[in-house]
Amino acid sequence: MSADPPIGEREREILTAIVETFITTGEPVGSRALARASREHLSPATIRNVMADLVDAGYLEQPHTSAGRVPSPAAYRYYVEQLSGKAQLSPADESIIQDSLHGVVDIEEFMERTSHVLSLISHNVGLAVAVSGSPKNALEHVYFSRLGEQKVLAVVVTKSGVVRDRVLRLDLPQTDLDAAARFINDNFHGWTLVAVRNEIARRLEEERSEYDRLMSSLEQLYRQGVLSGEDSTQVIFVEGAANLVAGEQDRQRLQQLLKTLEEKEKLVELLGAYLDAKQEAVRVVIGLDEAQPSLRNLVLIGTPARVGGEVMGSLAVLGPTRMDYQHTITAVSYIARLFDRVLNENE
Repeated sequence: MSADPPIGEREREILTAIVETFITTGEPVGSRALARASREHLSPATIRNVMADLVDAGYLEQPHTSAGRVPSPAAYRYYVEQLSGKAQLSPADESIIQDSLHGVVDIEEFMERTSHVLSLISHNVGLAVAVSGSPKNALEHVYFSRLGEQKVLAVVVTKSGVVRDRVLRLDLPQTDLDAAARFINDNFHGWTLVAVRNEIARRLEEERSEYDRLMSSLEQLYRQGVLSGEDSTQVIFVEGAANLVAGEQDRQRLQQLLKTLEEKEKLVELLGAYLDAKQEAVRVVIGLDEAQPSLRNLVLIGTPARVGGEVMGSLAVLGPTRMDYQHTITAVSYIARLFDRVLNENE
């Protein structure tokens, strides 16, 4: 994806005003409304010229024959980049979150309540994935050995000392197997097997344009389920689908959207594809068409959930591009920090 073009200070202020006005009203924004609110007392004519430049740059769109303009996905991305990240939740929202999560003692219960409270606060869809299984089953190391034509022995050792071995039907030379084992051991030592699988899947998709021999070997091993573990599963909680339904007028698109929200595996894949286990900040993904065409014009705001540095799930909000970004980002970040604190105390 190419970078969005840079803009000047005046364009930035007007674009920010358009995005915030549209988020609040849901109506196309005209130059006269902006002129009345302008701190620089700019004339409608001056603002129209700037808006024309923003249209040319791809930041604004004109719906139908309306005189006003609406933000494009590029505008929302630019707007999110300008947010300071210093906002705090209101005392009322903090109270709602604290009350909702009071008395939680395990990961699944926390995530189930989190999906509800995120939906309640954001007025969108709350998503939360819990990784079931003990951190003791984190990866210690893997080993691959070629047994003969079309046969590879895969050995996975966990930190608790459990050793799993299986024979895979693959035809890879030992040099490629050694390289794949080194890559996994160097990059994922100490990760849960679920987290390793999710990250490898994400990297395979991300690096397809730069495919090389190592990634090809990793993909074949991954497809054969070399890092699968029966003791570690993912449970996803979804709350607030009605919030999206209320704003969708296209019946066919509504049916596709509801079907996607019902297919929990696809939602797990969505979070795994966009939420990097190494990321520290909340991520905002605008435009989910590539992952799920039915999620066109929707936004994902989410982050991994950690306990003492160990990724044990993820939490996110799914909603339309016209949403309160700062408020939602702050809520997701706050709950992720609370997840770490509460579950650390209960260990």
